[in-house]
Amino acid sequence: MLSAAYLTFLLTSLSVARGQQVGTNQAETHPRLSWQTCTRSGCTTNSNGAIALDANWRWTHITSGYTNCYTGNTWNTSVCTDGAACSKNCAVEGANYQQTYGITTSGNALTLKFITKSEQTNIGSRVYLMASDSRYQMFNLLNKEFTFDVDVSKLPCGLNGAVYFVQMDADGGMSRFPNNKAGAKYGTGYCDSQCPRDIKYIDGEANVAGWQPSPNDTNAGTGNYGTCCSEMDIWEANSISTAYTPHPCRTSNSGGQQRCTGQQCGTPIRHDGICDPDGCDFNSFRMGEKEFYGPGKTVDSNKKITVVTQFLTNNNSTTGTLTEIRRLYVQDGRVIQNSKTNFPSLMPSYDSITGKFCDDAKKAFGDATSFQKQGGLQQMGAGLAKGHVLVLSIWDDHTANMLWLDSNYPTDGDPNKPGIARGTCATSSGNPKDVEAQSPNAQVIYSNIKFGDIGTTYTSR
Repeated sequence: MLSAAYLTFLLTSLSVARGQQVGTNQAETHPRLSWQTCTRSGCTTNSNGAIALDANWRWTHITSGYTNCYTGNTWNTSVCTDGAACSKNCAVEGANYQQTYGITTSGNALTLKFITKSEQTNIGSRVYLMASDSRYQMFNLLNKEFTFDVDVSKLPCGLNGAVYFVQMDADGGMSRFPNNKAGAKYGTGYCDSQCPRDIKYIDGEANVAGWQPSPNDTNAGTGNYGTCCSEMDIWEANSISTAYTPHPCRTSNSGGQQRCTGQQCGTPIRHDGICDPDGCDFNSFRMGEKEFYGPGKTVDSNKKITVVTQFLTNNNSTTGTLTEIRRLYVQDGRVIQNSKTNFPSLMPSYDSITGKFCDDAKKAFGDATSFQKQGGLQQMGAGLAKGHVLVLSIWDDHTANMLWLDSNYPTDGDPNKPGIARGTCATSSGNPKDVEAQSPNAQVIYSNIKFGDIGTTYTSR
């Protein structure tokens, strides 16, 4: 996916930054979100499940008062003279989830609103599933399936309701990086396969060195450092298009979080970093089946959808080699098999992600082969075996207007060429200013999260 790190949080009176100390102005209380673990014997509810807001959305100020450590898209250099000083001098606050961020939970359902206006204006959000008050829930997906319900009926072109796994540290990096005093409780430690450089704090230090304000986002910028790790996109979608995509990485700890700089981050050559930024995506529209997903289509995005993703291994065990990632849908009591690729002159008919599918799709579309270069499904599986954190988000895209998901991309490509058309949205759509002005009531609802043995997390009438 294009990194969820491009999610933007705008405040009219206060600006946001990442801080590693903990403030005392707002108590941090994680909203409860129940989920289930399933076996052949049935499903057990984890009633103490909860979510934590990513630190990037939180107000950060000096530890001795309320002066911002980061304003607009620049650092407060009187406080943040360097990364270590900034992490020492700045405190991150707790969150008022509903009032400030438009985040609410009810039983097993999580609602993320795109725009929330209170004293400030908040845009988008990213949250993590918690195992306890100070640790993220970790998942090994090998020989397992992950299922959830989603309502994307209020997500138009240019928006993305994303559910994905990243190989973050369970404690948010506290044990590895002593400067990080906030940890998972305050949503620290983010990383993904884009090796995002707009993350304000990495490894417990502020990303101050080389910081450049964004030319088209008044609240973002990039520093010298990025933060890399393997990423498994379960669901990237709006009401028009959807895709699921593995992104392996060759970091120094087998796909786990690693700070990068320069070419390690994929800069300036996008596909020559230590992670695969493109992934091997399965987007039904892009694969030639244009009536499968969307409003009124086979999988009807006007209605709640149950999304099932299965991770199959060579020996049907949680320690085996990942060989296939399979997708199913359940809607109106029907189990709907994933669509098939529809380019008979270019490749066989595939309905899941396998090594052969990735090789053939990359060749047919003329895409870069960074997925294979970074170890493909085998490397992705090796990372998954070490445990991943569940991320749920809503975001708009200041880099490519989400056209890579729901329109023709690249925009100067021939839409009749296989792989260019990804959805029915206009190539002029998705500009964040337009999306924010025209779709202030957009939202996504995730619910009924289940994780367990293959075939145990869904039913049909």
